[in-house]
Order: sequence, then C-alpha cells, then structure tokens
Amino acid sequence: MSLVGRAVAVKTPATTANLGPGFDTLGLALSVYDELEVTAVAEPGVVVEVHGVGEGEVPTGETNLVARSIAHVFADQSIEMPGLRLVARNGIPHGRGMGSSGAAIVAGVMAAKGLLEGVVELDSRALLRLATELEGHPDNVAPALFGGLTIAWMSEDGPEHKKLSVHRGVSPLVAVPEQITMSTALARSLQPSSVPHEDAIFNVSRSALLIAALIQSPELLHAATEDKLHQSYRASAMPETDALIRLLRQEGLAAVVSGAGPSILVLGSDPAQRLVAAELIERHATTVWRPLMLAVDFRGATVGPLPAAAVA
Repeated sequence: MSLVGRAVAVKTPATTANLGPGFDTLGLALSVYDELEVTAVAEPGVVVEVHGVGEGEVPTGETNLVARSIAHVFADQSIEMPGLRLVARNGIPHGRGMGSSGAAIVAGVMAAKGLLEGVVELDSRALLRLATELEGHPDNVAPALFGGLTIAWMSEDGPEHKKLSVHRGVSPLVAVPEQITMSTALARSLQPSSVPHEDAIFNVSRSALLIAALIQSPELLHAATEDKLHQSYRASAMPETDALIRLLRQEGLAAVVSGAGPSILVLGSDPAQRLVAAELIERHATTVWRPLMLAVDFRGATVGPLPAAAVA
C-alpha cells in the first residue's frame, strides 16, 4: 500500500519534568506547543521547513530529530519510509528545560502513527516505548504523549506510565531566561553516582506528598517540592536560576528547576501566586527572564489528517 499523498498534522505540548523531588519520574504537560505538518511524497529523502523556535538553527534534512523519530517508527515496524516534507511551527523554547527534545520525538512518533493509520496500529504502550527508546527516559515523553501529570517508570516490560488529573487550583508559571541555556547531558553529568541514604528517604517522602498536593491539596506544594537529589548538584552550572529559586522559596513559593533547567517552574496554589513570582523575578534577576503564565495541558499530543487545502 502506497503512503504517498498521506498528510497529517500533529500538535505536541511542552513539558516540565522532575517537579522538584520527582527526579526522572514525574512530569507535567504545559500549554506551549510545537505544531507539525507531515506529507508523504514520491520524491525520496526528507525536507524540513522550520518556523519559530529553532528556525535557521536546527537541521532541515534527515538528521532533524523529528525526521529521525519518524524513521525510527518505520524501521521498528519494518516498513519502508516514503519521502517526507515536514513543516514545523515551534513554540517550545530550546535548551530551557521545557522538554523540547521530548516534544520533537513525540511529534515524530505521532506523525508516524498518523501516516501508518490503517496499516499498523500503534497503541499507547507502543508509542511510549518508541519515544523512550529515542529519549532515553520516559519522564518528558510520557506527559507530552498523554497530557496532565504523569508518573513514569521502567519495568521488565519497558516504560510504563500513569496519568493523573491536576487540581484546578494549581497554577503553573515558567520563567524562561532569554540568554541562558542548559544541556541535559551536562546537567546529568553533574549528578553523583550515589546519594546519602537520608537524602533518598527525604525525596521519597516529598515525592509522595507532591502527588497529593498536585491532585488534591495545592496548599502543600511548597513543602512537597523540596528536593535533595539533583537541584543542589546542578546549582553551580545555573547560578542565577539557583539564586532566584532560593529567593522565591524564601517567600513561600513552590519554585523548582524546570527539567534540566535553566528555566524556573513555580507551582502556584492559586493564580495570584504566579503574579507575585513574576514580579519578584523581574525585580531581582540580573538578566532578562520571560514569565509564561501557563495552564496544564490535559490532552497531550494529537494527530489528525491535514486539511486538503493545507496539503495543496
């Protein structure tokens, strides 16, 4: 069956991982999006057109991460991939701890799912497996795929996840530095190979409390977002992030590093707390930070047919 002429549209949310104590486990989908259009064509090869974030910077051929993710799915299913034309409209900041690489991977996996509809059916378990194979860990790709708050873990059968609904009072703010970036690989290299026993117990208690705070009791978010496993070890690589988080927490705000950083996630227990956090950051930051007042995305990534007018 020829896939030439098939065209799909994909929308993928940003994510924030860890949420303080939930290192490599907890993730939250947020209302910032990358949008993608993919068309299967007769001409071999991959051509990528990028608009918005990453325009003029990311690869525009087969080495593009979205394109590689599509190819990974086709190879996994032993199906020859057609030529592809991709148009990406990116809104998720790169290198800022908002899951841009995970979103690109999920966009590619979802695009492949759409192109292969009726040929191969990829269920949620297969999608998570394929995305995790590319990303290396499921804490960002799980919320990008499924939306909401996700708990992700690895089992003998591969990556698993549980999606939870977030209390309507939880109000996320992500403060994004304009000029500072952070490599996930660098952030991970700063982690020690082992941690003190008491620190592990501390984070187990806070992670459990954080689930309760996010789904039922937002007033507990400040205590629930304390962490001893990763943020202090990475602080030297992001001094302004660390200083601002300390300031925000001293003011009673649930501020943590967003993913690998350097962005800051503030989990407000009501919308007013976000305004307080944004004002404090503006007043005390030594560089320019952009406050994003966001909602939790509950849908996750979506894929559907691209309208005929758009294909033409």
